[in-house]
Amino acid sequence: MIQVRIVEFTDLEAFWQLRLEALRTTPEAFSASYEENIPLTMSEVEKRFHYTECDTYIIGAFTEENQLVGLMGFRREQRIKLKHKGTIWGVYVTPTFRGKGIAKQLLAEILRRGKQLDGLKKINLSVVSTNQNAVELYRKLGFETYGTEKNALVVNGHGYDEEFMTYTY
Repeated sequence: MIQVRIVEFTDLEAFWQLRLEALRTTPEAFSASYEENIPLTMSEVEKRFHYTECDTYIIGAFTEENQLVGLMGFRREQRIKLKHKGTIWGVYVTPTFRGKGIAKQLLAEILRRGKQLDGLKKINLSVVSTNQNAVELYRKLGFETYGTEKNALVVNGHGYDEEFMTYTY
């Protein structure tokens, strides 16, 4: 049984450990790097964690034992001309919990919440093109590709293309 909910301040330590795991084990999936994030102190993480807008948050997937096993961030643009858009970032499910529909639950929750945000018209994301499971999931839930950036990320000398996708309400 997985509970999907907002990652709260009391979950900060679990969030940071899972985020570091994501950056360490799948470096090609994120523009952030493990090497740049590992030196951060918990007080620095805490400063980054505070949400200044009510429509910017991190959704987490928690087991019955309250273990955080999946993450998905959402950030709504705040500038007047861009406020109709949001962005999904930092998607990760720990390997032992993959294939159980957790990413789908997280994504469905963000789409549900987005539908309730006044004036939100679309949600964008980017995904490494080689992550076909993620690309297929996004497509199944209504995202469409609108572009690809060749060599968007370079990890250990290897270039990775990113697919840019959008969901329209």
